[in-house]
Amino acid sequence: MSDIEIITFGCRLNAYESEVMREHAAAAGLSDAVIVNTCAVTAEAVRQAGQAIRKVRRKHPEAKIIVTGCAAQIDPARFAAMDEVDHVIGNQEKLDARTFASFGIEGSERVVVNDIMSVKETASHLIEGFGSRARAYVQIQNGCDHRCTFCVIPFGRGPSRSVPAGEVVAQVRRLSGRGYAEIVLTGVDITAYGKDLPGDMTLGRLVRTVLKLVPELPRLRLSSIDSVEADPALLAAIAEEERLMPHLHLSLQSGDDLTLKRMKRRHARADSVGFCEAVRRARPDMVFGADLIAGFPTETEAMFENSLTLVDDCGLTFLHVFPYSAREGTPAARMPQIHGAVIARRAGELRAKGVAALKSHLEGAKGRRINVLMENEVQGRSADFTPVRLEAEEGAGALVEAIVAGDDGAALLAVRP
Repeated sequence: MSDIEIITFGCRLNAYESEVMREHAAAAGLSDAVIVNTCAVTAEAVRQAGQAIRKVRRKHPEAKIIVTGCAAQIDPARFAAMDEVDHVIGNQEKLDARTFASFGIEGSERVVVNDIMSVKETASHLIEGFGSRARAYVQIQNGCDHRCTFCVIPFGRGPSRSVPAGEVVAQVRRLSGRGYAEIVLTGVDITAYGKDLPGDMTLGRLVRTVLKLVPELPRLRLSSIDSVEADPALLAAIAEEERLMPHLHLSLQSGDDLTLKRMKRRHARADSVGFCEAVRRARPDMVFGADLIAGFPTETEAMFENSLTLVDDCGLTFLHVFPYSAREGTPAARMPQIHGAVIARRAGELRAKGVAALKSHLEGAKGRRINVLMENEVQGRSADFTPVRLEAEEGAGALVEAIVAGDDGAALLAVRP
């Protein structure tokens, strides 16, 4: 190999940061290198990162392998102990151009991972674009101040900190000017946006500001939100701004009140149902996705049933199901654990519920006229993020009008009018 390869695990924020690293590495003249941007959300994600590193070394025996991301930030020793790894860098260091310039210097440090909890600001990185022309991500926030009992992410990302609104607008305008028809605002806990900024800035006010100051942007989308933190301006934007896409992915985790309390979440089941009902009244075409955990410690069959019925009660369409896995050092890991076979069964039942919910959603769309953002020449996404199979010569990044002719059980089948 001669150029830079980046392997990205996990969230949309990681995808954004991989593009930042790609530009820093290119500017530093780095070559023959593979950057593995890890995730730590589950033990399985960490295991997959190690597996990928070993595979890269077998495929590229001479390449420089650089490991970063949340798993590297939380447990740098784990990756430093791997013979395949040349450098381990932290989540803050991976966004610093000087880090990549140092790799060519003799005697540069092999492990550079500083205390993420000491980081007070998140800088805006004005990147040129993304590998895909379909959509671009803009980081508006990083870190998390909450301490859910199952989660290690705050220790990988540090405290919550927001990118100033003016810098967000500049980045959105820059990417829109380069032809991106859809921008996704992303972060670790984006509904916490603005709490550390002067004035009275919130996520809803930021959305309004972006849409007002970048009128040429056709589509604005939000990454995962914590519904209990949604501010009034966000609800108003959902109701009134057509360019804000009618799809919200919610961090729900469970539909049982006692489980939510043991998770140390800040919402109850009724809050989730009430939020979805209020949003749907304001925006009838809204489609919801959600994160749900199966088999959290102490979860009984009755508690799990409350998560299953939440899918119907909230009208969820896209489910992201996590079989619970204990993370060392978290409070949940010290709670009475559920047997692995039970966790797997419950995860399977939740996924089956999700398949049925998606099937119903797809069947209800037949005959509808939709606007599709093409991801390649044969597939794209509708405004509500439903996968659409459609042949369009325009290719990735094109916005195409289409009519839904049917579905294949996983995506809409559409034709040009």
